[in-house]
Amino acid sequence: MKINPMKPNLIIIIIISFFVGNILNAQNAKYWVFLKNKKNVTFDPYNYFDKKTIERRLAYGIPLIDSTDFPLNQEYVNTVTGIVDSVSHQSRWFNAMSVYATEQEIEKVNELPFVSSIEAMELFCYPAEYESSEWDTIIYPSLLNIMEKQTNRMGGSFFQESNIDGKGIRIAIFDGGFPTVNTSPAFEHIRKEGRIIKTWDFAKNKEFVYGYISHGTMVMSCIGGMINGEKIGLATGAEFLLARTEVRSEPFSEEENWLAAVEWADKNGADIINSSLGYTYHRYFPNQMDGKTTFVTKAANLAAKKGILVVNAAGNDGNNSWKIIGAPADADSVLSVGGIYPATDYHTSFSSYGPTWDKRLKPNVCAYAHVTAAGKNGMTSTQGTSFASPLVAGFAACAWQFMGKGINNMQMFKMIEKSGDLYPYFDYAHGYGVPQAGSFARFKLSKPDTLSLEKTFDFMNEDGFVKVIAVQKYVGRKSERSKNYLYYNIQNPDGTLKEYFIVSVDQTEVLKLPLTDYKKGQKLNVHLGNYTNTFEF
Repeated sequence: MKINPMKPNLIIIIIISFFVGNILNAQNAKYWVFLKNKKNVTFDPYNYFDKKTIERRLAYGIPLIDSTDFPLNQEYVNTVTGIVDSVSHQSRWFNAMSVYATEQEIEKVNELPFVSSIEAMELFCYPAEYESSEWDTIIYPSLLNIMEKQTNRMGGSFFQESNIDGKGIRIAIFDGGFPTVNTSPAFEHIRKEGRIIKTWDFAKNKEFVYGYISHGTMVMSCIGGMINGEKIGLATGAEFLLARTEVRSEPFSEEENWLAAVEWADKNGADIINSSLGYTYHRYFPNQMDGKTTFVTKAANLAAKKGILVVNAAGNDGNNSWKIIGAPADADSVLSVGGIYPATDYHTSFSSYGPTWDKRLKPNVCAYAHVTAAGKNGMTSTQGTSFASPLVAGFAACAWQFMGKGINNMQMFKMIEKSGDLYPYFDYAHGYGVPQAGSFARFKLSKPDTLSLEKTFDFMNEDGFVKVIAVQKYVGRKSERSKNYLYYNIQNPDGTLKEYFIVSVDQTEVLKLPLTDYKKGQKLNVHLGNYTNTFEF
């Protein structure tokens, strides 16, 4: 039986209702004002940065004195402020201000000699979740079963047996609100030890974040929540920065909030950022998912250059017309996380597909996208790549604690990819598969990237066909997964994938492909069990 739920069929949608021209005719529209320079500004990193930020930068050889961290020229800011209706945020990294202004006001700003450019702002973002149902504080057996599986699927018992819980790692969460995080028993262990370091609501410019959309509460629980002594996520010992960035009633604000939050997270010592948010067709076109176009993508890549591991949900557009991942999951330096369905253990239909527009591999890894989480009214059954992402963020915190902070963020990024249970096989639905905690014991001992593994299949080239013959004991074999699957792809000479499939292993001859259907230079990559091999056409 062939299963092919993953072959992308990209449909480009053109939305004409949000042209910039419409904004220019509106009153008090929102704009980015970009400044030419930062003349005559001073900067003291030791007074500006949290101690952990300084430690991170020094450990990874990242300069403490960098022009992107310098404040904006205050004279420029004052001049622009005096012309426009109001200023909502400033971005040090992009030397920019977000402002509300009329068409006449923005024309005056554009004439200022220190202004390099102006861009009208219009954007919607979405949390990468589907509708969920909330239960009371009793954990029903079915919910408890999922909760155990969502961490065990990543080999979480290895971290627990090694007394690893993310201690010393600081995780920033960008989301739409965190109701009951300040009262829920699922976060009592974090509150008791004072591990919510800072909070900020970027929509209302105040510290209180314990209200609004419960999405952030569920996300945080999938990183470090614990109920009745049972872990919801793996990083129960981590520290947290909570940023409210997403406001459903103010669609133009989320991207600037994300930009402000990423600078705030860097300033306040974040090691990891989890963003279960995405930016797609409400503003952008598919060809802009190229890892270098959108503001949030640029900001995410810059955060990575400053030593932060950015983890982002791939998105929930797999079964609609957009199909592909959104921004900032398209960023080269963002660990993008797809979703799998526990009952089948492969790609869940709504999880967005790679590759990026410029054909880079995405998602990088995957995890359960159907989870048990702590909601504002108790335990919750919910779904979305929103929850696969924090499961991996919590995994990353534990992996980092285990390996030690001598490993920088991009080294950790690569290790998480290599720990995927499909690695070195990959496809555009699963990336390298589900990260496995046990792999980090091997990494710590500097073992090779791949082990000497038991062969699970052979290639046979005969009668004009290439056949994949499974070892008998793998036929119809039951394992931790509900079924035994063979993954295969056809890889082009440039490294991109022509197609990819999953096949249920019900007989020894699992696969039979006519050689005439493929060109010289293409490869057939096959994965079964823990074994991967390649046949070259």
